[in-house]
Amino acid sequence: MKITAIAGGVGGAKMVDGLAQCLEPGDLSVIVNTGDDFEHFGLSISPDLDTVCYTLAGLSNDVTGWGRSGESWRIIEQIKNLGGPTWFNIGDLDLATHLERTRQLKDGKNLSQITQSLCERWGVTHPVYPMSDSPVRTMVNTLEQGWLTFQEYFVKYQFQPVMKEYRFENIENAYLPEEAKNALVNADWVILCPSNPFVSIDPVLKVNGVEQILEKKNVIAVSPIVGGKAIKGPAAKMFLELGIQPSAYEVLRKFRHFINAYVVQFGDGTEIQTQPHWNIIIKEMDTIMSDRAARKRLAMDILNFLETYRGEI
Repeated sequence: MKITAIAGGVGGAKMVDGLAQCLEPGDLSVIVNTGDDFEHFGLSISPDLDTVCYTLAGLSNDVTGWGRSGESWRIIEQIKNLGGPTWFNIGDLDLATHLERTRQLKDGKNLSQITQSLCERWGVTHPVYPMSDSPVRTMVNTLEQGWLTFQEYFVKYQFQPVMKEYRFENIENAYLPEEAKNALVNADWVILCPSNPFVSIDPVLKVNGVEQILEKKNVIAVSPIVGGKAIKGPAAKMFLELGIQPSAYEVLRKFRHFINAYVVQFGDGTEIQTQPHWNIIIKEMDTIMSDRAARKRLAMDILNFLETYRGEI
């Protein structure tokens, strides 16, 4: 069974790691949000790509959920001493990634090629693709600060400003890299990982042609909302500020046009079953990925579910 996962952020990286523990490299491909990408100190930084790749490589910091394990902070400490900006905390090991990515971009390589090169160096065998080789920038319009890049909103201001709206700059010029498109088209199932539906999954869906492909595919989504709360990050806060009650059901409503099945935490399916759910199959599972074993267990539960229902959807 060929799986293509659409992912972003820590929740997406954990889900992808679970799937990678269960599937051979030829059976799993990953398409990652790059709307979070930005430039800092003149460097090209891809936070979601790095989080997914570090996690698959066994290099991620499991305490923070981002950055590298065994990290040191000498450079950022010196930047602080020199009076430079330190709101985006880049570790010394992580800095090497951004330096090499920027060097290769200046040499004329695209983001897909660079990601493949880095993954080969890190021993990542499952293919990982950026959602586009053209830059897309997620922008958040806030009550207090006006328009901010996503990293300013999320990191610099700790997602405290009130969100009014969001947009994806340059999305009209974004296309899936050819290999990523082939992976999506040829997948038996596409999995929308438990990532923020607004700023991690939505950017990928808005890339030219993606929703049209998904409308013809078997698609399953995993809810990032458990008991009305986000496991990590600002998703639930975003729901409220956009005038939507945070719930697993509202995630279902957002993705209802192209998903066939939907995985929620035990207990969250009861409310959904009593409301219109558009013939989408609802499956309750333990979706809390507290460690690598739990990631693998959830991935295996989902894959077993897909094998069971593959011919019925």
